[in-house]
Amino acid sequence: MTSQERRTIATNEAPGAIGPYSQAVQIGNMLISSGQLGMNPAGEFPDTVEEQTQRSLLNVKAILESAGFSMNHVVKTTVFLQDMNDFQKVNEVYAAFFAEPFPARSAVQVAKLPKGGLVEIEVIAVKA
Repeated sequence: MTSQERRTIATNEAPGAIGPYSQAVQIGNMLISSGQLGMNPAGEFPDTVEEQTQRSLLNVKAILESAGFSMNHVVKTTVFLQDMNDFQKVNEVYAAFFAEPFPARSAVQVAKLPKGGLVEIEVIAVKA
């Protein structure tokens, strides 16, 4: 792959796109994921925000691994929460997926997430 070549990333180990977008796009040594809801590949949501956070991050991990990346390559995450009161619950699950040095992160509350999700996470990963 040349440094400017763009490659669409898709895996059956994460839910397919529910609109006109890709699960992720790789350009050179950088991968940018779309937001991953906390649903399994069959489109089913677990009940709690903790379970949805775990599923969202498992989806991210599957997408990264399908392109030869790992969670250690993640340099930036954005966490979208349906309710900011869930921030600490999300942090507890999130911490199990990342080690120091932790990625940079933004976390915002949104009015609504697709399909009624409680959390959505997107990442940027870079291979040095």
